[in-house]
Amino acid sequence: MHPLTVLPSGRLEQQFDDKKPRYTAAEAITEANRCIYCVDAPCIKACPTTIDIPTFIHKISTENVKGAARTILAENILGASCARVCPVEELCAGACVYNAWGREPIAIGRLQRFATEATLEKAPLSSLLPAKKPATGKKVALVGSGPASIAAAGLLALEGVQSVIFEKRAIPGGLNTLGIAPYKQSGQAALDELHQVLALGGIELRTGVEVVAGAAGAGQVSSDTLLKDFDGVFLGLGLGPDSKLGVPGEQGAGVYGAVDLIERIKAEPGLKLAGSRAFVIGGGNTALDIAHELRLLGFQDVALVYRREEKDMSGYAHELAHAREDGARLLENRVVTEVLRDAKGALTGVKLARAKDGKALAGTEETVAVDLIAVAIGQSVATGVAKAFAGVQLDAKGRVVVDPKTHRTGNPKVWSGGDCVNGGKEVVNGVQEAKLAVKDMLSALGGK
Repeated sequence: MHPLTVLPSGRLEQQFDDKKPRYTAAEAITEANRCIYCVDAPCIKACPTTIDIPTFIHKISTENVKGAARTILAENILGASCARVCPVEELCAGACVYNAWGREPIAIGRLQRFATEATLEKAPLSSLLPAKKPATGKKVALVGSGPASIAAAGLLALEGVQSVIFEKRAIPGGLNTLGIAPYKQSGQAALDELHQVLALGGIELRTGVEVVAGAAGAGQVSSDTLLKDFDGVFLGLGLGPDSKLGVPGEQGAGVYGAVDLIERIKAEPGLKLAGSRAFVIGGGNTALDIAHELRLLGFQDVALVYRREEKDMSGYAHELAHAREDGARLLENRVVTEVLRDAKGALTGVKLARAKDGKALAGTEETVAVDLIAVAIGQSVATGVAKAFAGVQLDAKGRVVVDPKTHRTGNPKVWSGGDCVNGGKEVVNGVQEAKLAVKDMLSALGGK
């Protein structure tokens, strides 16, 4: 095991149960036999990586589990983690024809998890993918170690292209390791998958190394060095820190950025969260995840505070339903106008106002006691370093601009994918963008 792919024990995420545990072989075969093998297969069209879903399900039904895993991994090298973390209700399972008939859709995610996990427990990833091609002598730098970079590195390795992943954090894996709700996937499971990709060979992982513009100091490497020493560069920068509310009293103990808090729950040994009442500010999927997590961690009252109505929330309806099932509640048309603290700076509560069109209504404030606040109103961009590469452009929202067919930037030696391009989509989208980038990269480097 690579020394950088093992998390310490004593993490809060280890207290969570798996919300969708892996099928047994009998359960998987029974579920697979429900699939009618549609000719037009809407589930394939709904999968960003276009996995041949009916085929892998049919292989499970005939007990060819290894063949099923091969079918999945041929299109999605991170198919094991995507089986756990994909919002299948919005993608493949959401497109299943059974939905139109008022019947339960095929549990595609759980079948995919069974096939990949059961196989990878017995066989290395390399044995399930095409044989590696001879070394080409080409070398690519990947900035950031999130899903898009990991997928790109693995695909490049199969084509005989060496790569070096530069990650400024101590823990690699990006969103997959540190941002997924622990009841969906543990950080260690994500790192185990990363280890399998690294085992393909020809991939070097350097953590604690930040890519910067201009002269580089200790623990840094300059963008100019990457352009000079490598044949290509892939920017998988992800997103930046949590956005702030911008209200009085926000700075201080008890108020967390939701993304940062999820990361600490997943990776920080000995973290303790005290209290019984929590407010989660926001209406997206990150807000839903952290609200659900806090409820499962034992907070007796967890309220999602959203400035508009439920119908306006960007978070998935099925995620809100699951959070509610476990006891979280929604406060619609509410905004926090001030965070309240005692003389010692300890969090005591908030001033909560009614809202119309997302804005606080004067004279409607009330004081509510609260022990913890998680702010989930978006993330800043992390693409500042992208401008250090001549020709790379950012759009009005700070996202890296690429050709959508090739994911090449305005610099002919630089490609990009993942959240820094799409603004924050799913792991499977990052994998697909990596596939497009690698295909064009190989063409540019003289491969196929």
